[in-house]
Amino acid sequence: MLLVLLTLAVSTLVSEDLACVAAGTLIARGQLSPIAGIVACAAGIFAGDLGLWALGRFGGDLARRWPWLAARLPNARRWTTGSWLDRHAATVIITSRFTPGARLPAYLTAGLVRISPLRFGFWTAIAVAMWTPVVVLASAQAGLATGQLATAGPGWPLVAAAASAFTFTRVAPLLVSPAQRLALRIRIARLVRWEFWPAWFFYAPVALWVLLLALRHRGITTVTASNPGIPDGGVVGESKFDILQKLPAEFVIPGERLVAGEGQDLFDEATACMSRRGWRFPVVLKPDVGQRGAGVRLIRTGAQLKSYLLTAASAVLMQPFHEGPYEAGIFYYRCPGEAKGQILSITDKHFPIVEGDGRSTLRELINRHPRYRLQASLFLARHAHRLEEIPAVGEQVRLAIAGNHAQGTIFRDGGHLLTSELEARVDDIARRTPGFFIGRFDVRYRDTAAFMAGRDLAIVELNGATAESTNIYDPRRSLLGAYRVLFRQWSLVYRIGIANRARGVVPTPTRRLVRLVWNHLTTPLADSISD
Repeated sequence: MLLVLLTLAVSTLVSEDLACVAAGTLIARGQLSPIAGIVACAAGIFAGDLGLWALGRFGGDLARRWPWLAARLPNARRWTTGSWLDRHAATVIITSRFTPGARLPAYLTAGLVRISPLRFGFWTAIAVAMWTPVVVLASAQAGLATGQLATAGPGWPLVAAAASAFTFTRVAPLLVSPAQRLALRIRIARLVRWEFWPAWFFYAPVALWVLLLALRHRGITTVTASNPGIPDGGVVGESKFDILQKLPAEFVIPGERLVAGEGQDLFDEATACMSRRGWRFPVVLKPDVGQRGAGVRLIRTGAQLKSYLLTAASAVLMQPFHEGPYEAGIFYYRCPGEAKGQILSITDKHFPIVEGDGRSTLRELINRHPRYRLQASLFLARHAHRLEEIPAVGEQVRLAIAGNHAQGTIFRDGGHLLTSELEARVDDIARRTPGFFIGRFDVRYRDTAAFMAGRDLAIVELNGATAESTNIYDPRRSLLGAYRVLFRQWSLVYRIGIANRARGVVPTPTRRLVRLVWNHLTTPLADSISD
């Protein structure tokens, strides 16, 4: 096996594409694990990329000893180019990796103008981490799709034929009917819009950055010291109800935790709670330990309440429904010892709504919308019981209530909402929350002017260390712009964790953190039906 992996790595120096296809074929045959194949190819590709930089770096020095070449490589031009490449290294390196024919000249030039090897190596590693899994796993899927064809022999013509057959069998059926052509267009649209990329793919560069921060700051568990007042810093698995109890009550949407047990008993507990608190329908139910807006449901009747609680597998948080109609995500941070905290970003959330025309069904309205059809499978499943209804002219149908991108809400950068009054109010709330230094407040409000003045805030929940600065999902934001925000966010998390650790905060033990993350990753998402 070691020989196979070494062969794949070395083969990338001859042809990256063929080596990745070979790895994918072996994976499809069951002769190689996906992780091993990806790592082997990535290692070889990364080494080859460094080789191109070195060739430009040292080959350029040799070339400049020849008068004819030296005259065409003047120092002034070289250092001007180098300065530009230093400022745009991430854009050039990642873009050239995905642009046919661009990598060789770009990487040679990077060496020629003497870009720092550390800077070049870092961004090259990110580009390789993004590119290699896609090619290897696509080749593996092609091998699986062609069945026994891939086992007939190892020749490259056969592999190419298998890939062609895979492409034909997958793409051709999509061109048969209008619905299938629409599905193809949606797939292509999701592919070119990074906000819809699979999480494992999008977060690969972020994971590398977090790993570098962990090595620099003596361990991944440093993040758990960032918020001493939240269990494990709010990395994963924290109770929404417990966190809300620590916030100033006048700024929080009240809630009650219902502990899952016998269905009827839980229903009685819920109705008794509503009576005691004076709450009326609708109310919102969600898992007390949730993720990505899954399991959030607007409950309008007692029958819906009973149905939800009968299937609840864990503790449930119940809150009265705040109609908004606005919601924002406010990412806040304050370094220990500093007199004042700051707002890193505000996300202006727009809930998906379709408007009836008196002729089209809800299904047709969703599929016709240029944005909502990109998440049509989510909306169609959520509203399966009313897809054939025809909304009246001007009737608005709200497709989601959870202010979460994964559940269909559109995120915009809300920098225009930031005022000194709002920042002062959020800082006051955060400082009155014991042991909280960094995270995101999800807030609903009724009036934009009052919100900006710091008066109209109703906190839905507070997320800790691993909360996102969700303004990155603004469709107008570039991929590199999103990564810059996330890299800064994680740098702040570690900076705060280091400061708190120096003040005596003990991070979560590694074993416990690994167990929490593993449980989080292996626990199925709750039903995400919202209405």
